[in-house]
Amino acid sequence: MNYKMMGRFLSQTLFVEMLFMIPAFLISLFAGEGAAWTAFLLTMGLMFLVCALLYLLCKSAPNALNAKEGLVCVGISWIVMSLLGCLPCVLSRAIPNYIDAFFEIVSGFTTTGASVLARPEDLPKGILYWRSFSHWLGGMGVLVFLLALQPTEGNSGFTMHLLRAESPGPNVGKLVPKMRKTATILYVIYIVMTVANVIFLLCGDMPLFDAVCTAYGTAGTGGFGVRSDSLAGYSPYIQNVTTVFMLLFGVNFSCYYLMLLGQFKSVFKDEELRLYILIVAVSIGLIVWNLWGIYGSFAETLRHSAFQVSSIITTTGYSTADFDTWPSFSKMILMGLMMIGACAGSTGGGIKVARVLLLFKSLRRNIRQVSRPNSVQVVRSNGQIVDEAVLRNTNAYLAAYVIIMVISVVLISLDGYAPTTNISAVFACFNNIGPGLEAVGPTCNFAGFSGFSKIILSIDMLAGRLEIFPILVLLSRRTWKHR
Repeated sequence: MNYKMMGRFLSQTLFVEMLFMIPAFLISLFAGEGAAWTAFLLTMGLMFLVCALLYLLCKSAPNALNAKEGLVCVGISWIVMSLLGCLPCVLSRAIPNYIDAFFEIVSGFTTTGASVLARPEDLPKGILYWRSFSHWLGGMGVLVFLLALQPTEGNSGFTMHLLRAESPGPNVGKLVPKMRKTATILYVIYIVMTVANVIFLLCGDMPLFDAVCTAYGTAGTGGFGVRSDSLAGYSPYIQNVTTVFMLLFGVNFSCYYLMLLGQFKSVFKDEELRLYILIVAVSIGLIVWNLWGIYGSFAETLRHSAFQVSSIITTTGYSTADFDTWPSFSKMILMGLMMIGACAGSTGGGIKVARVLLLFKSLRRNIRQVSRPNSVQVVRSNGQIVDEAVLRNTNAYLAAYVIIMVISVVLISLDGYAPTTNISAVFACFNNIGPGLEAVGPTCNFAGFSGFSKIILSIDMLAGRLEIFPILVLLSRRTWKHR
């Protein structure tokens, strides 16, 4: 294991996190929130010391990491970021319990949006900003941000391992030959779309602070609201704008790059994008039909249905209505969307539409092979043959997904909640969604769970955001054996 290289990269990751804390510190300082700005200052000082120590110890490390070390590096970086990133909440007494604060910031970085807070509007503005900004930082990934900044000449293998470990989807490719340029393109698209979201929200007379925080949550598909009622208290215009942008951030960012190149035909022929649009349209239509007569008009029914479908399939987690009171048929559709998630290469969570597509195609191939055992069957995606390694990884991912889900539900059941609460809580955390059903519904929170359950759910959130394997490799005893 190249511990020195991992330590050096961890120091760079923490340094970036420390820099991104500065705006939250300034907001607290100018708002006169003494406890908050002091907490940020102490945390940044501690992070600077850790960064300096790691850099001095590891500055002579060779620039080389294999696949296993890349996965471990990503897993450790996200855990340490969360362990230190929650300190401002604890030191300012905004969230005095460390496990609660850790759960909250893990939920932020993993773009989950599951919260232990009943009234987030009571938080100091600096803490509220940092909480929402953690979505934006975790949405594209802080390691991708680092790749956009540092030179990669002679180190493409290392950067590819990091990008593959942090980026969502069954197969990670490069938009352009150079990894640094790929990461830069991704972040430029991300920033431009976020700014556009803020502008549209401001056009609806949303306060600037609320607009920025809401855009952070939308871009990162996170869902931390600045109010306890999420977006229910805002105008229909703001809700509709958020619906559109949630769907946009749930699309593979490669599609936007192709559109910039003028390759619109390639985008419209993309099988994952077409399935994503089909799932959204059918789900909205079925829920509108099922909710007919519950709301005052067709327009209101369509608005709430479209918002919740967009929020759930993109794993954002915002809400405009208490969907826990909806008919069972509508709730089951939303539960299904929780599993599917957004497109690969987006900021959304879940299994991903690309994997669902590959699983169906693989199943169809196996059925054909049973009836025609001597024929050679291949799986194609967008007209190209899918590598068998990708199919094996997809099947392994699904197996790990089911096993972790079952174990997590069993473990948190020790708290004594109803099965629907336990299952939906794990669904909501593992798929990085936020709200579940019953005791963890859109009008409730996760505060009632024990510290043990919150740690289990935090691990689920990290595993879901990092596509399972970095966390499994990190927890494997074989990883740490010396050869």
